[in-house]
Order: sequence, then structure tokens, then C-alpha cells
Amino acid sequence: MPEAQPPTTQPRNPLHGVTLETIVRALEARYGWADLAQRIPVRCFSHDPNVRSSLTFLRKTPWARDKVEGLYLFMLREEKRMQRSLTANR
Repeated sequence: MPEAQPPTTQPRNPLHGVTLETIVRALEARYGWADLAQRIPVRCFSHDPNVRSSLTFLRKTPWARDKVEGLYLFMLREEKRMQRSLTANR
């Protein structure tokens, strides 16, 4: 009897296949470190911020990673909403 293969895609999960580095870089590009530090008040965003130190902290701190992933999902929803409104106004 063949073994059941785990699903390779998760079409309903927008975080599937997105690395934490990609998320941090996208958030930094969209908001900048200062705004990111206001939205998620953690030291790695406010004191000498960089991607590497942020990744180190977020990988060790589940509650902060959850907040970062939540902000990323919010950003994706906002981008979709803006795209829909632009196409509806044409």
C-alpha cells in the first residue's frame, strides 16, 4: 500500500513558502525601520536595525514573529484592496 503524500501546496495559506527574511524585507521596504518599530515595538527594529539581527530575534521569539507575520498579512490585504479599488475606478 503506498504511503499518503503530504500536500505540497497550501493555496489558502498566504504565508506558505514565504521565508521570514522575505517578510522582514518586504515590511522594511513598505514601512521603513522607524515605522516598523512603532507598529511592533521591539528593540531589533528600533536600535541599530538590520535584517540579520531581526531574523535572529524573531526566530527565537514566537510572539514577536506572530506580530510580524500578522503585519505582513495586513500589508498583503491592504495591497489587494488598493489594487481592487484601482481596477474598479478604470
